Amino acid sequence: MNDAKEEIKARLAIEDVISQYVELKRAGRTLKGRSPWGVDKTPSFMVSPEKGIWHDFSANKGGDIFTFIMEVEGISFKEALEKLAAQAGVDIAKYRGGDAEVTKKKVRAREALELATKYYQFALSKSKKVCEYVFYKRNLNRKTVEEFRIGYAPASGKALKTFLKSRGYTEKELETAGLLNRFGGDMFRGRMMVPFIDTDGKIIGYTARIVENQQSASSADALLTQRMSNTSRSATPASSHLTNSQQSFGPKYLNTPDTILFNKSRFIFGLYQAKEAIRRSGFVVIVEGNMDVISSHQAGVKEAVATSGTAMTENHLKILSRLTGDIRLAYDGDEAGVRAAERAIRMAGDLGIELTVISDYQGAKDPDELIQRGAELWQKAVEERKPAVEWLLDKYEEKVDLSTGFGKKEYSTLALGLLEYVKDKIERAHYEEIVAKRLGVSREDLREKGEDLEKKIEEGTRKRFKKAKTEVKGEKLEKLENNLLAIMIFGGVKTKVELEIPEDEVRLGELEMIFEKEYGGWEKAALEKEGEELTKRYKNELNKHEKLKLQAELAVAEEKGDEEEVKILLRKIMAL
Repeated sequence: MNDAKEEIKARLAIEDVISQYVELKRAGRTLKGRSPWGVDKTPSFMVSPEKGIWHDFSANKGGDIFTFIMEVEGISFKEALEKLAAQAGVDIAKYRGGDAEVTKKKVRAREALELATKYYQFALSKSKKVCEYVFYKRNLNRKTVEEFRIGYAPASGKALKTFLKSRGYTEKELETAGLLNRFGGDMFRGRMMVPFIDTDGKIIGYTARIVENQQSASSADALLTQRMSNTSRSATPASSHLTNSQQSFGPKYLNTPDTILFNKSRFIFGLYQAKEAIRRSGFVVIVEGNMDVISSHQAGVKEAVATSGTAMTENHLKILSRLTGDIRLAYDGDEAGVRAAERAIRMAGDLGIELTVISDYQGAKDPDELIQRGAELWQKAVEERKPAVEWLLDKYEEKVDLSTGFGKKEYSTLALGLLEYVKDKIERAHYEEIVAKRLGVSREDLREKGEDLEKKIEEGTRKRFKKAKTEVKGEKLEKLENNLLAIMIFGGVKTKVELEIPEDEVRLGELEMIFEKEYGGWEKAALEKEGEELTKRYKNELNKHEKLKLQAELAVAEEKGDEEEVKILLRKIMAL
């Protein structure tokens, strides 16, 4: 893939790619702009067209065009490569060898899904009954329907299959695209169709809601199918009537299963339509349902997204956190909503992400219902959010009777379990005070109950100290290392830290940019003094990370019951 990368770099100027997301202005040999992650007060985002690199000093991120697209879009390297290859007009299939067949399958699947979407849109426009459902029952306007490319899947069992086969697609290709069910018929029948659109604007699947009053709509479906087929090169008329058994269309909502294009653990519904609004406003709203997303966009809150038929995953949080640090949950206040919020908070705690919760629905069961009462009510609710931990503590209080000893015991257990995931000591102390006050005990009493838990935290047995987590450098340590390398390489300063000098040109260019920004014009003596200070801070931070690594190893040793290894690791931790 190196050849493909170099070909893309040769064709695309880094400033042209980045200027699609960041307004850049000339500043000498470099270009400057505001951070696309909204964390700077003054321009701290720099681009070097000469070196083909960028660095965001406020967010401590940098690299080439590929790392930029990965960060700003929240996608993998492979996806960034494909996106930039399309911009550059580079056929990456020829660089892949064995992947050529997979690429061909993906291309055919995307083409089939695009044509299917147009078919569904046409079907909606020709069905009066379904239009009544979409525009009046669901209260969607024409602009929203066009923006989300909403359509209708006819109730006939093989309407879409017949149409796409007439356009040259094989049954196998339709299966690969996720358009057929296990019986070889259409996956979606008698449903309002909402496409899953990836961050590149390509269709990768669907979420489909069953349409009410299908019996009245079905009689027109056969005529519609025939009309669509007549526009193709070879038409096969569909059956003009449906039996009662054909009226069974399955669950209320039906989503595309995982396919060669669609992966529900990574896909975020509405992100394609929301990403520009998220960058502008600096926040994202995660709602539970896809219809909540669509209604929210129509109501003017275009920052809304959903995890589309699956529980939130770490991948979802990581993707969104690359776009903004202000993540707001709009979950229902029922038991399922509370459990979903708990999972999200625990994942976010492990990833160092803070969440807030939108909770004032004024009696409505979800955002969609609130929006139907008035768009301004939803807009106000989005602004009046609570810290997620505070919201959950309130929900725990609603579940128990704090006038009883058992209720207090249950509440304190739930609360202490939640507070494990609050990393900041000051913030945690704040919530401990709240919990203690509600229980009518002192904070010391509360801490005493959690003493065993605190010991486990200190010994590294908590899940957040798993090895996979500790192998990733902390942001603070990484920044110190960058600055040390910059003054060592470009300032000629010798330090007492042994760091490996990178050979990669992109990495060296980024370090040179850091040196010019941070230390340009400094005298030798000042650089040497800075080197000594950085060395002290780096060693202290490195010491902390070494301790976390040993704690993670200790947790593994304890789980295995390896007493000898536990003793060795404890001695190492004590020595730090």
